Order: sequence, then C-alpha cells, then structure tokens
Amino acid sequence: MTTTSLTPPAGEPWPEAGDFPPPLLPPASAPEGAAPGRTAHPPLFPEFPLPPTGPKGPASWAGRLRTLPARARRGRPEDPRWVRPSLLALLAATAVLYLWGLSASGWANSFYSAAAQAGSQSWKAFFYGSSDAGNFITVDKPPLALWPMALSARVFGLSSWSVLAPQALMAVGTVAALYATVRRRFSPLAGLLAGLAFALTPVAALMFRFNNPDALLVLLLTLAAYGLVRAIEAAGTRWLVFTGVMLGLAFLTKTLQAFLVLPAFALVYLVVAPTGLWRRVRQLLAGGLAMVVAGGWWVAVVELVPASARPYIGGSQDNSFLSLTFGYNGLGRLNGDETGSVGGGGRNRLPAGAEAVFGNGPGGAPAGGPGGAMRGGGGGGWGETGITRLFDGDIGGQIAWLLPAALILLLLGLWATRRYARTDTARAAFLVWGGWLLCTALTFSFMSGIFHQYYTVALAPAVAALVGMGVDGLWRARHRLPYAAVLAATLAVTAVWAYVLLGRSSGFQPWLRPTVLAGGLLAAVALLVAGPLGARLAAGGPAGTTADAPAGGRAGARRITGRVTAVAGLVGAAAALGGPAAYALETVGTPHQGSIVLAGPSVAGGFGPGGMRGRGAGGGGPALWLNGQLVTPQQGGGPGGGQGGGQAVPGSPQQDGGRGTGRVPNGNGNGSAQGPGPYLVIGGPGGMNGLLNGAQVSDEAAALVAQDADRYRWAAATSGSQNAASYQLASGVPVMALGGFNSSDPSLSLDAFRQYVQEGKVHWFIGGGSRGFGGGETAGANAVNGANGPGGESSQSDTAKIEEWVKAHYTARTVGGSTFYDLTRPPTS
Repeated sequence: MTTTSLTPPAGEPWPEAGDFPPPLLPPASAPEGAAPGRTAHPPLFPEFPLPPTGPKGPASWAGRLRTLPARARRGRPEDPRWVRPSLLALLAATAVLYLWGLSASGWANSFYSAAAQAGSQSWKAFFYGSSDAGNFITVDKPPLALWPMALSARVFGLSSWSVLAPQALMAVGTVAALYATVRRRFSPLAGLLAGLAFALTPVAALMFRFNNPDALLVLLLTLAAYGLVRAIEAAGTRWLVFTGVMLGLAFLTKTLQAFLVLPAFALVYLVVAPTGLWRRVRQLLAGGLAMVVAGGWWVAVVELVPASARPYIGGSQDNSFLSLTFGYNGLGRLNGDETGSVGGGGRNRLPAGAEAVFGNGPGGAPAGGPGGAMRGGGGGGWGETGITRLFDGDIGGQIAWLLPAALILLLLGLWATRRYARTDTARAAFLVWGGWLLCTALTFSFMSGIFHQYYTVALAPAVAALVGMGVDGLWRARHRLPYAAVLAATLAVTAVWAYVLLGRSSGFQPWLRPTVLAGGLLAAVALLVAGPLGARLAAGGPAGTTADAPAGGRAGARRITGRVTAVAGLVGAAAALGGPAAYALETVGTPHQGSIVLAGPSVAGGFGPGGMRGRGAGGGGPALWLNGQLVTPQQGGGPGGGQGGGQAVPGSPQQDGGRGTGRVPNGNGNGSAQGPGPYLVIGGPGGMNGLLNGAQVSDEAAALVAQDADRYRWAAATSGSQNAASYQLASGVPVMALGGFNSSDPSLSLDAFRQYVQEGKVHWFIGGGSRGFGGGETAGANAVNGANGPGGESSQSDTAKIEEWVKAHYTARTVGGSTFYDLTRPPTS
C-alpha cells in the first residue's frame, strides 16, 4: 500500500508514535460494474522516499562536509541521472540571467545604495542602517537587507555591481530552496518546474536585480516554508524553530510584511503535524519564541539605546522603531493612515479636494484612475482595491501570468487529497503554499495604504510551487480523462490570460501574443485527446480487456500517443511560460532606477519600466494630471535642485522614472502654480522632491561637496533622502538627509540645525527641494491659489523652516546646476 504521510527515519520515532501510526490510503478498488481484470488507479500524489538520514551530532559534521561536494553533484541516489544536471543547469542559468548586465541600473534605488555605502564606511551606520556615515538618520526599514550589500562593498569596493550582486545571488538561493521544498514531497519534475516558473517571473527578474529589501525577504520566506515542510514530516521541533528564526530574520528585513504568511503557517502545523495536540501547541510556542528572539534582539537594542547616542529612526514621527513598525510600515499600510507618508494620513494629507495623478496623455490614467492617484483629504490613494487588483493594469504583468493556474491547481490538490489522512504531507504542502498565496494576495488586494507593484514578488514562490506540484500530479494522471481535462483546461486558461496580458502592451513583440494563444490551445486539445486515447488503445479499447487488441498494436498506439503527449506538454509549457519569460528578458535588458520600478515593457495607463507612467504602450516621459487636466512637465529640476532626475552613474542611461520634475509650467521658475486650484506642486530634483529618484549630480558639484569633507561630520545637508543619496554617492562623503525619505520626518528642528552649524559640523546646504511631498508649506503638498495652504506658517515642516532660514541668512552659489550655501561663512543678519 501507499502511505500518505512520510514516516520518520528508522530508530527515530516521534513521541506518541504508537498513538499516531502512519496512516494508509484506503485500498484502491475497481469501479463498480467494471470488467474483471481492470486495474485500480494509483493516487494522484504518490509518496516519494525521503533522502537517507545521516548521523547526527557534532562528530558527524566533518563527514558531512567531506561528502558535501559529491552529494551536491549526484543528488538523491534514487533520482534519474538527468535530475541533478538539470537542477545545476537551472541554477546556473538563473545566475547568468540575473547577473547579466547588472551594472546598467547604476545605483538602482539610491536610497538603499547610499545606506550600503554608509555601512561600508562606518560599523555604527552598518548596525543601525543609517543613510549616511555621520549617522544622522536611518532608512525606513530594518537593516538586515542592507548588510549583505554593505559587506560586499567593504570587500569589493563600492560600485553598482558590488551593491546589486548579492541580490542576484539571492535569486539563485531562492530557486534552490524552492526546488528543495517542493522536491521533499513531489517528483524532481515538480521541483524543476517550480524553480523555472519562479526564475521567469517578471517581478522576480526585477527585484532580484534591484536593491530593495524584497529580494532577501522572499529568500527568507522560502527558507521558512522549507523548514515548515520538514517539521510537518515528523513533527520536528528543530525545523519548526528554524522556521521561526527565518521569519524573525524576515521581520528584520521588511518588518510586518514578513508575518503575512504566519497565520497560515501556524494553522497548518497545528492541524496536520503527526503528534499530539498539546505537543503541537508547545512546538508552535517554541517556534514563536525563536521568531521573537531572531527578530527582536535588534529592536530591543535600538529602543534601549538613548536617542542621543543613535541616529534618528527614519520614517517615524517620534524617533521610535516600534511606532514605525506598527504605524507607517504596519497598520498604516492596511488602512491608509500613514502619518508622514506621501499620500497617507496624518500631517501629510493633501489639501481637501486636491488630487494628482502621474500619467501620460492618451492612454495614461485619468485623474482618479487606478494605479497612482494621490488625493487630498481621503487617503486610499494607491489605486483601486478589490479582489481583482492583482490582475488589473500594470500589476498583472508583474505576477499574474500563472496566478489563475496556481489557484486552479490549489483547488485540485485539496480536492484530490480530501480523503487522505490528517497528517498527509501532500495536502500539507498544498496548504502551506496555498496559505502563503491567499494570505498575502488578499492583503495586497485590499490594503489601502502605500502599495507598489513590485510588492507582488512576495507571491512568486507560492505561485511557482503550486504550479509545479499541481502539474506534477496532473501529468502523472494524464491518461485519465478527468485529469487530462483539468490539465487541458488549466493550460487553456493560462494561454488565454497571457493573450490578455500581452494585449496591454500591444507594441511589445506583437508576434508573441497570437503565438502563445495558438500554441497553448493546440497543446490543450492534444493533451485532452492523446493521453486518454492512448490509454484506451493500450488497454484494448472500450471493453477494457487487454485481449481485445494485439500486443503490437497496443505498443504502436502507446508510442504514437506518448510522443504526441510529450510534444504537447513541451509546447504547452512554452506557451504558459512564453509571456512571463519575454517580460523577464525585457526586464533584464532595461536599466531600472528610482523608488518606483516595474518589470516588463510599458503598459497602457501604467508606469513605464523606469518607474514613471508610460505613454500607452509606447513609453515616454512623465506627465502630471492635476484635477483632471493634463499638465505637460518641464524637464530639469527646480532652482538649485540639480539637473533633473536620475543618478549620476557613468554609463547608466536615464530612465523614464528619472526624467524631469513634473512641475506646473508657469514661467516663473519657482515651481509654483497659478490659476484655479487647488493643485499639488511637484518640485525639486528628480520629481516629487526627489521621491521617485535623486538629483543628477555634476562632477563640479560632487567635487565641491567632497572639498575638505574630512573636517566635518556631514559634508552637506539637503532635503530628502533621495537627494542626499545622490550627492553622497557622487562625492563619497556623508550628506545629511533632512526629513528622511519623504522630507516629512521631524528628524531635526531648526534650533538643533543652527546648533550643528555653530559647532561646524555641516559644511554646505544644498537647496531646492523642500517643496515636494512632506517638505512644503503644508507638510506634504504645496497648496497654491493664494496662501501656504491650510494652517499657514504653523503647518510648515522642520525641513522647510531650515531651508527658509538658510536662504534668508546665507548667500547662494550655483555650481554645476546645483545651489549651494556655505554654512561655514558668517550668516547675514
């Protein structure tokens, strides 16, 4: 008989094993009324043996390390010889794909690149995740994702490659972990297909070649799923603790997003682990304790260290990491009440009635349309929420190619294992990955706060695993008509959906769209017919007896239908993966810079590859919609704000996300608007006060910042982290980012800044950026049509007050398109 739950290794039974014997499938029986001799069907997901368990204990490590190369090269002894070469080829291809032309993106997201630079220069900045080596302010995330980049920069020197290469290598690790997790319970084909589907996911090709925290987050969550699958096999406490540690480290990567999978993981183990209920509860508590320790030690240190001895916690309004975790980076992402955010709640809301949408002429999103609206007084300005959010607009092309198939195959897996025992490991695997998918997808679909399309990379491992596991079972049962029908229907749905997604970027490879549709539908028909027909012919026809057909005829039919099915399977796989593979290759071939980036080509009404909204399917520079009217942007920055957006990285082309500022053109050069309003004015270098990208720093400006920099704690100060990062990366010296990422953090008062100036800690002030999000007279938007907006002078942010004081007391000096104020000279009265 075939067991439905993996048994522990010999001699190592789990506690209470006598009360919980490995359950067996009920014996298969022939259908009622079937002819004699009819064989029973095997289960859809039969067991595969576990790898042999080696000796445990410290003395075994020497032998394990000595045999590791041979075991890595050969794999499981029972695997066919093609399995391990195929896996190694997949890993090598992933490495080549993700490392190819990596430096073309320059500093990518300069916000994190500058923090990696600071960490490579100062161990204190390394520990806290400071934006600068002077330790003025941290990034608005925990520092774990910065540590690999900072260590790489210390070893190899600071460069685009040293910052981005660790992310690409994390992709290889994620593919390996995904394969190992799926292979624990399913065939090598399932693991390879899951790894391939993940590697070709467009948003994965984007984020694992970028320097946002999402790459490390996905790797750690995949390792957590691996530990959970191992723990479920034999109620192993060690592996559950390992899962908790991975989740804790994921929290130190991107705070509460790491815990979206936690309810599903805990519930699955509580229900299916093969041991007593109270032992399951105790094990979960042990895993939870490991998670708290792994993720909480750094938080405890930060909260216990006096604020005067550490940098300001970026993104918070009270210099507390806990409030950042549960506010701006936590509940605020769900309900939209994000104090200090771009379009969120609290002090950073736009004036009542104001609205702005980044779009582009015909084909761009109208004001109030999905994808990028920011409205005053209401929140919820990050696109339409709802169950279809992940399928709509430019989000679908990031992650949704195989999402319908994954949902279909999840239902199949749960239905096929409905009569299996509670501890069945096949159903447990579907519950683990399905729980990951549903918890994360539903959160993304209905969250009202900040939501970027690249967040969906967190769904990629779950989608790929479900596809690999489900196709594995259906392919094994392809000779049975019901399962052949499900396989064909899944492939047809995937092909039709790819046709729809490709239609949103009609100018991209127009031949691919009909090819994918035709190949997928033809392969689906072939799979529906060839598999069951071959089984009937081989069995001797409808009568069901082998004597009704000659042996030679049965063998010939088996060969023909087998070849047709194999070809149909290859064509179907190519059709299913053709769309995402094309988007992934387009993503790899396109440099990406700034804070908002997308995979694939430009989509009608969506953001372009560089981050700003493209002009339909053809791309183009950014524009600004104000209260339903299209305003053509001017190129270049505001006064003293640098030379437009983008990074000053030699040889890296500027993308749509780094062009211009999107200011209201009125000819007065000060970035303000006239006429009926209210309006949202986007000013400063790089657009949105450098929010999307930083300033393009000239060589002359960089040299001036670096001049005598060793005599000062901060060579310069400026508004916003993206602007500060641009000057810091160009000059190689610390630059103070006033107000943090959105220029809205109360990180330094005017009096405290004046004290720094009197003590000679800051050399230059770089002007021209405080009127963007978070830094203007309304602490988040510049309400024109008369006054400074609601609240008048009292609503000014600290950053705006500092800039006004500098302009009133120091003389401006323009160098390389940037405006400098020398703070070491005596101020005017």
